[in-house]
This record gives sequence, C-alpha cells and structure tokens, in this order.
Amino acid sequence: MSKTITSDELEIMLNGHNPPRVIDVRRKSDYESDPSMIPGAIWMDPEKVDVWSKKLGNEDVVVYCVRGGSVSKSTLEKLHGLNINARYIDGGIVSWKESGKSVTKT
Repeated sequence: MSKTITSDELEIMLNGHNPPRVIDVRRKSDYESDPSMIPGAIWMDPEKVDVWSKKLGNEDVVVYCVRGGSVSKSTLEKLHGLNINARYIDGGIVSWKESGKSVTKT
C-alpha cells in the first residue's frame, strides 16, 4: 500500500461504505492560526502520537498536516511502527483546499 493518498482519493473514501479515520496532525501553532479542517477530521497533537495512537485499533487512518511534509511523514512512521494502517494526504490540507473541497471551522 502506498504511504500517500490524494485529496480526490480521500474524498471518494469518505463517501464510501467504510471511511477511514482522518486525523489532522498539524503543529498546534499551525492549527491555531488556521482552524479549518477536513470534514469529520479530528486534531491530534503530533508530538503526542505515542499516547493517542493507542486508541486507534484496526481502522484505516489518514493523517494530514499543512503540506504533507515532515509532520505527516514522521507521524506516519510512528503509526506504521505500531502496525497501524495509515497514509497521509499528498500536499496536506493545502492540496485539499486548492482542489476546492469543503472544510469545517472548529
């Protein structure tokens, strides 16, 4: 399985029968400066992934940060190390917004 997913692929999955858990892993300062999120996503502190990852179980997970860079990649590595089936959005929330997809405000 690829480590990345496109915004279009995620949108299809979210409208499907068994959508993945979507987790916003932007740094706290990035999240606070722009609290818009992909609908249905929850924000989790990427620096505490070792704590919150224990609650995930066997579900598919998609994480995203601002641009799909170092924060997504490091979070993904930790999740994979715990045998959690996870991918990250290529281009992050920026790509999601640029493709015209809706966001929610927290």
